[in-house]
Amino acid sequence: MKRLATVALTALAPISWGSTYAVATELLPPDRPLFTGVMRALPAGLLLTALARRLPTGAWCWKSAVLGTLNIGAFFPLLFLSAYRLPGGVAAVLGSAGPLFVVALAALVLGERARLRTVLAAVAGAFGVSMVVLTAAARLDLVGIVAGVVSSASMAAGTVMTKRWGRPEGVGPLALTGWQLTAGGLVIIPVAALVEGAPPALDGRALLGYGYMMLINTGIAYWLWFRGIGRLTATSVTLLGPLSPLTAAAIGWAALGQALSPVQVLGMVIAFGATVAGQLFAAGTKAEPFSSSEENDRNISMDLTDGPVRR
Repeated sequence: MKRLATVALTALAPISWGSTYAVATELLPPDRPLFTGVMRALPAGLLLTALARRLPTGAWCWKSAVLGTLNIGAFFPLLFLSAYRLPGGVAAVLGSAGPLFVVALAALVLGERARLRTVLAAVAGAFGVSMVVLTAAARLDLVGIVAGVVSSASMAAGTVMTKRWGRPEGVGPLALTGWQLTAGGLVIIPVAALVEGAPPALDGRALLGYGYMMLINTGIAYWLWFRGIGRLTATSVTLLGPLSPLTAAAIGWAALGQALSPVQVLGMVIAFGATVAGQLFAAGTKAEPFSSSEENDRNISMDLTDGPVRR
């Protein structure tokens, strides 16, 4: 029951991310994805860090920078580049390949066994998503494809390394999330300034949209995501990823009047079934502590609870 509750709470993160497209198109200024990335990450990161009342020290100064770059700073711009160069469906399919990267990296870095049924669940999830979002008119662009693949690999590496490093002693998940969001937002700022120029003027609708993005879509969502990484296996967490494009499709149908064909509905069933199956397959796999290569005489706990953790 405890694991089920953890999975359910972690699943709220990709479900929240599925609302990004609707909020961006309905409330935010057009053609400013990098500015949106900054507004999502940096204020949320500073707020969470202030609430946690802890700053990174020692090795965690560079570890937070690395994790923030992988999970936020590199992921957001590459994701947006992919979305601009490719139809949304193609970009979403490339993103749904993330679980396959995590399965491979978790086996190499964390020693998590790559079971065939887990790989099949990841493939089935990506296939189901492709049925939902791909159209016959989808065009391909090499730069967009590379950006989409690298963005998925970046997030996958960030997920695995977040699991690998855990967190420093006495630091909770709130601070860890705040450090990463702050570092990621700072990485995006110069890119946004170079590519998009000065920030746009914001009206009430935009402020409402950015407020939702900052608090719900990013601050709370990433806190739940990193919390889940600490309590579950990296593979189990990433197999929840298809819930994001499925939520986007559901919101498009329910709120934006976008029709769903029978093939799309079937794809949603397959992707959701693969997500549930992936969690069932992982139910018997315990997220074991492990030793780092530098500190192989000390265990690194991966439980992101409020209690102390050894590093």
